[in-house]
Amino acid sequence: MSFPMGDARRERWRAHRQARRAQFVDATILAIDKHGPDVGMDEIAAMAGVSKPVIYRHFEDKADLYLAVGSRATDMLMARIGPALADEGSVWERIHRGVAAYLGFIADYPDLYRFVVFRPHPAKQDLVQRDKSRIAAVLVDLMTTYLDLFHLDTTCAGPSAYGIVGLVQGAGEWWLDHQETMSREGLTQHLTMLIWHGVDAVLRAGGVVIDPHKPLSSTSSAWLITST
Repeated sequence: MSFPMGDARRERWRAHRQARRAQFVDATILAIDKHGPDVGMDEIAAMAGVSKPVIYRHFEDKADLYLAVGSRATDMLMARIGPALADEGSVWERIHRGVAAYLGFIADYPDLYRFVVFRPHPAKQDLVQRDKSRIAAVLVDLMTTYLDLFHLDTTCAGPSAYGIVGLVQGAGEWWLDHQETMSREGLTQHLTMLIWHGVDAVLRAGGVVIDPHKPLSSTSSAWLITST
């Protein structure tokens, strides 16, 4: 099926604009890494090799650029957390991998994290909430699956997931400024322990006690210690 010449031209222009926006987001992340979370538009433009007006041809305003950078950061974070939680293993291993993935990301990109979370701009609150929601959604699906497996009420999956996200995010923010007091692995182990005990409490309330170090499987009861 052929498209009118005007439609083809518009599609090429749309693809060009998307590519240019992505390039400017890349340049902004590099500028943040070089200059810190308080980077200015002059430094971003210099990193991109263009003038500020050129950037504003592709973004409505500064907040639009910041929102695009935040969305990219969330995608980068989810690229780590998603596989960490999806891989098979015991409950303890999955919790540990998820926490390690989050802390590893903010350790690798501390200024990008600070730029997204603490840099004031009109879109920040929506962006931070979207970030939490994407991570929590993965946890909700995972927790719902296993609560169903244990024949337990799944209504606690939502608040539990958001609570876990808040715990890890808050502790991670503290750790960024206090790394001399605790290693990343030390914090990972500590948060894994806290989260596991919370999960364990929910399971025990439903009469289920499992070994957190044995792989969970819908076709095996090897994980089950006792059920009442």
